[in-house]
Amino acid sequence: MKRRQFIYRLGVGSVTAVAGANVLQSCMKHDMSPDGQAYVSVVEPPFSQPLSIAKSVVNPANYPLVARQTLAPVIKDKNTSVLSFTSNSIANPLFRVDKGKQFSAQYTNQTGGKSNIHWHGLIIPAAMDGHPEATIPNGGSFQFTFPVNQRAGTYWYHPHPHGATARQAYMGLAGMFIVQDEEEQQLGLPAGEYELPLILSDKRISADGALQYNPSMEEVMTGFMGETVLVNGVAGPYHEVAPTVYRMRILNASNARIYNLGFGTGSSFTLIGGDGGLLDTPQKVSQVLLSPGERVDLLVDFSQFSQGKAFLRSEPFNEGGQAQGRQAFNLLSFGITKSAGSGFNLPTTLSTLTPLPAATNTRTFTLDMMETMAGHGSMGSMGMHRINQKVYDPARVDEVVKKGDTEVWVFDNSKGDEPHPMHLHGVQFRVIGRTGQRGVQPHERGWKDTVLVAPGEIVKIQMTFADHAGRFVVHCHNLEHEDDGMMLQFEIK
Repeated sequence: MKRRQFIYRLGVGSVTAVAGANVLQSCMKHDMSPDGQAYVSVVEPPFSQPLSIAKSVVNPANYPLVARQTLAPVIKDKNTSVLSFTSNSIANPLFRVDKGKQFSAQYTNQTGGKSNIHWHGLIIPAAMDGHPEATIPNGGSFQFTFPVNQRAGTYWYHPHPHGATARQAYMGLAGMFIVQDEEEQQLGLPAGEYELPLILSDKRISADGALQYNPSMEEVMTGFMGETVLVNGVAGPYHEVAPTVYRMRILNASNARIYNLGFGTGSSFTLIGGDGGLLDTPQKVSQVLLSPGERVDLLVDFSQFSQGKAFLRSEPFNEGGQAQGRQAFNLLSFGITKSAGSGFNLPTTLSTLTPLPAATNTRTFTLDMMETMAGHGSMGSMGMHRINQKVYDPARVDEVVKKGDTEVWVFDNSKGDEPHPMHLHGVQFRVIGRTGQRGVQPHERGWKDTVLVAPGEIVKIQMTFADHAGRFVVHCHNLEHEDDGMMLQFEIK
């Protein structure tokens, strides 16, 4: 019996004795594949809401960043209670910071519980990183101040309090953090109205418009998914474009859902960057698989669509779990109605990627799930998901690395049947190998901070640890897995 089948049968067979009939109904109401995978099918709403573009805040100094509850028009003609850094919206501030500048924000927590902010992908001091234990109580404040000294790229920010990360991020607390530098600016990439920052997130929404976050036992295991996909905080968005080249920075801010991005049969686009900025050369593709926490930077030429419209879609896929990938659905509608803008000539070289020095150490991390619930309490803290047979313990340092050392880390999911997007704090890495037929993907050729380790795969990464001493974490960015304990702590000395 596979581990997923074991938990599924345990959940529907004896869950009433653990958590009552409501959880049993939750386990049974969603689609189940033959191997027991829970999957929530996406329902496409009418594409009738204008795409919302977050307000850019350039090189902010002491920006007032308040996390609070507010009402937002997530669904057309309905207000939804969400957590946000912006009043009446979950299109949170988009920070644009020049390399070499100092970033500062005065964070105030009004979420109703402990919280913090993790600056995902940024290489900053440990005290600023947003460690799961470095939380701010409700009503408290914290001054974030740090230098931005890394290459241009699309990064992001979200809460990271252990045990509450999944709920707070799901309720709307996520925003982009774009770093700009001279190398990228010299390329003359599409900008202004021709640059579209897009944040994807899926929600489960009740008939009265309320966001629902109540994961069952099965959904703690698989990750919590919703039937409605939002782009920049709204369901069913549309955007008017010209028949020319647009730049799209796309972030998967979903708790667990994987997207296989494309524009339909016969169309293509150009990958120019990933998590940590530009690739060395452009990569022409028709699809790109994006797991939670990952970002891609791409160019789309809308002159290739002759019907006057196009859709950003998620196409079916095999990697990452059979049930997740069996559905195709549209995410964002484009009307090609504007006059053509100025042309764009794509350079043959985008960036120079500095080679890593030889690694001095190799560590292996086995991604696993325990087949027992004994000794565990609430549904949100069962400890099923583990790394090297260990559940996260804030009092324990699992690995110690030296400042400036280069290492290879191996994520082994060869015996697993769940996808795990693995994220490291405090460092950028390169993907140097993957077992199986997929190999290293085009968007993985550059710098990364999150990598998808699909069922049956072993992925190798290599990185040099920065001169920021302190404690950081490595964890699965399926946020239900993370809150369930799939996280280890490492210390840079």
